[in-house]
Amino acid sequence: MTNMKITFRKTIYASTVLLAIILFSLGAGSCYMLSYSLGEDPNRKDVDSAYNVLYKRVPDMRCWVDSLKQNGLLRDTFVTMPSGERHHAIYLRADSAQGRTAIVVHGYRDTAPKYLYLGRMYHRDLGFNILMPDLHAHGLSDGEGIGMGWNERHDVIRWAEVAEEIFRSPSHESKIVIHGVSMGAATTMNLSGEPHPSYIKCFVADCGFTSVWDEFRGQLREQFSLPPFPLMHIASRLCRMKYGWTFREASPLKQVAKCQKPILFIHGEKDTYVPTEMVYRLYDAKPTPKQLWTVPNTGHADSYINFPEEYTKRVKEFVSE
Repeated sequence: MTNMKITFRKTIYASTVLLAIILFSLGAGSCYMLSYSLGEDPNRKDVDSAYNVLYKRVPDMRCWVDSLKQNGLLRDTFVTMPSGERHHAIYLRADSAQGRTAIVVHGYRDTAPKYLYLGRMYHRDLGFNILMPDLHAHGLSDGEGIGMGWNERHDVIRWAEVAEEIFRSPSHESKIVIHGVSMGAATTMNLSGEPHPSYIKCFVADCGFTSVWDEFRGQLREQFSLPPFPLMHIASRLCRMKYGWTFREASPLKQVAKCQKPILFIHGEKDTYVPTEMVYRLYDAKPTPKQLWTVPNTGHADSYINFPEEYTKRVKEFVSE
């Protein structure tokens, strides 16, 4: 009988230790996942590096940017958000804008300068003013923890207000298009479902994801060969505790279903980082008016790079409506 008690106690002890190890491992793994996914780029304030990335990707941008800088046309501005954070953007005025402005929203762990090729499209080819913000915890903007386009939707509404003030024309109605790529597209779609100023007229979402849950689940499987349960569930709860939102809550899919203004969806047909199937779900969820362009032989965020003339033509036709 005594031996049975000793064996039982050892079994309980071993089980308790094993359970503690499992719980600790799950907690540590979930914390790592949250930090890995939402931690900002430590070099995000290196502006010169951002421009070099732009020039490497689109070499003919260098002359255009250098000309703007030499003439003092490409300007910086900072604004204090309701949170108290100080956020940064670059902007450029167009003499032929007639009240039209494009706000171009960058992607995950990127900065505004890396997407100036889209700024040039709007400014040079479409005649728009442009404003390009660094999102929360990106570039020269304050913040800790990337919000994957969820909390940032409110920041971009504030930037639209700033753009309207900067570019306001006494003779023309203000008309703003929000154009986002990747996480910037998610930000744009999240904004589209919120109350926003009437001068925001339409949205362009280039390779955006359906929800943070869907995107992280896919990356967890792709990069680490792990199932979503239980790491995703624990990490999502930790995200709620630390940042105030959950992976399922941050859902562009739900937001576009509430949007009554036009959205142009763009997505590469060979996108595996944000799988192409997501854009069909987004398009189906969005009430009319809407447009969809799936781009052949194109991966993630490469639609303009691969087909600049077609991209410009489709965006121009869309915003002209």
